[in-house]
Amino acid sequence: MKKIIVSSLILFAVSCKDNTPQQNKEPEIVIKGDHVTVPENNPIFKKIKTQVVTEQKHSDGVISAGTIQAIPNHYAEIASPFSGRITRSFIQLGQNISAGSPLFEILSSDYFSVQKDYTDALNDVQLAEKNYRRQQDLVKHGVGIQKELDEAETDFKNKRTSLSNASSALKVYNSKGGGIGSPLIVRAPINGEIISNKIVNGQYLKGDADPVMIIAELSKVWISGDVKEKDIRFVNTGDQVSVKVSAYPDRNITGKVYHINEIVDEDTRSIKVLIECDNPDRKLKPGMYATVNFSTTPEKTVMIPVTALMQQDSSQYIWVKTGKSQFTRRPVTTGETDQKTVRIISGLKPGETIMTEGGIYMLDAK
Repeated sequence: MKKIIVSSLILFAVSCKDNTPQQNKEPEIVIKGDHVTVPENNPIFKKIKTQVVTEQKHSDGVISAGTIQAIPNHYAEIASPFSGRITRSFIQLGQNISAGSPLFEILSSDYFSVQKDYTDALNDVQLAEKNYRRQQDLVKHGVGIQKELDEAETDFKNKRTSLSNASSALKVYNSKGGGIGSPLIVRAPINGEIISNKIVNGQYLKGDADPVMIIAELSKVWISGDVKEKDIRFVNTGDQVSVKVSAYPDRNITGKVYHINEIVDEDTRSIKVLIECDNPDRKLKPGMYATVNFSTTPEKTVMIPVTALMQQDSSQYIWVKTGKSQFTRRPVTTGETDQKTVRIISGLKPGETIMTEGGIYMLDAK
């Protein structure tokens, strides 16, 4: 009797279990090609956030690496114009000098020849002038010959030309035209500071020797940078720029665009840009590396949160809302980005609604 009762209970329990209604399963996300449907009662739907796309004012900014250099007109490498022996030095390393200041003197037989040419030319002019004046006086008193006067005048003019050439030769070397045998005094062509000095009294220099000193005026310097061809439209002569150097990371340095090259480097597809910076304390040294940030004029553009941008291999895309719970994948071309937003160059228009959060779940659904 007990066995019959137990069997009946088991059959009753099984019968009750079969009659219990099954719980409804979660509706699945449906993906067809580039289109996805997320049912509202799917838990992922609550994790999705959307945003209407709007245009915002944005400045890309162009960043370039550059090298600090001396301004050419403020920089001079001094070499000996003749072979000869240095007899005296007038300067020392780090000294500030003015244009025309004596640097060193050198005894040179080649320079002696230039001096002799000048002295000879000066004597010739004096003799030619005397002869010309005498012929003028003779013709004036009726005892001279016009032909001889013309010849004397021509000779005088030619001798003056030779003297002018000889004088110019001396001026090239900043010489005052001392007597034959006097040493050549080499003078500074610019104002500045002696930043390199290899002068040794008594040393013999050849006329083709390397420079023995360098003068530089570094109160202003140039920064030479390269701007990519695609970004050159943002850079204009006179624009203000900000500069950073690794030696002084906390220092704010400003400059302005001095010159934009007319030629594109075919290998790098970039254009050389010169930036001029004030350097009153001489902290910026030629040869230092610098980072230049060109500020660009803000323009209206589409900006979206970086969380909305998805990546697949080498392409980027976003999810555009096309219905209450429908989204379509769309490829986009991006521009500059920061920590929060990214610029969309093409593929999206203002007024469209995009998925800003939740796109990662679409990858799992696939």
